[in-house]
Amino acid sequence: MLFFVFPASAQEKHEPMRPVTITELSVEVEGGKTLKMRATDLAKLNRKEVKAKDHDGVEATYSGYELREILAGAGAKLGKDLKGPMIAQYLVVEAADGYHAVYSLTELDPDFTDKVVILADLRDGKALEKIGPWQVIATNEKKHARWVRQVTALKVRLAK
Repeated sequence: MLFFVFPASAQEKHEPMRPVTITELSVEVEGGKTLKMRATDLAKLNRKEVKAKDHDGVEATYSGYELREILAGAGAKLGKDLKGPMIAQYLVVEAADGYHAVYSLTELDPDFTDKVVILADLRDGKALEKIGPWQVIATNEKKHARWVRQVTALKVRLAK
């Protein structure tokens, strides 16, 4: 028998995360641009607030920037351009501890869904200290496995 063992990240086990210093977010679109964004760059985007229950079931107000707006700035095909072969685009969200989560770009596009997915930097008006500076918050998801904390990169790829 063959067994594979993969290390579990703190995100999977809901353990307290170690504080890390993240000052830059890498946004990469296959066939598009690669951007290095800082908090000051994100602050130029429209801010969005959502209410959602955290990992412990406590309702909070998260504030940040819609992922689709961040990705559009790097050349991701969204809106009227999200058709044909572009339907196969997906987003890989990467965290400082090596954790990854995947979203189809159709899950981020208001032409396809009412779901809102943001890159939050505030919870109830306060900075995300140990789990930040950025965390993905996806409204209306029963499990929080894709609520990536300590986000370092957003990478758009095309399934082939």
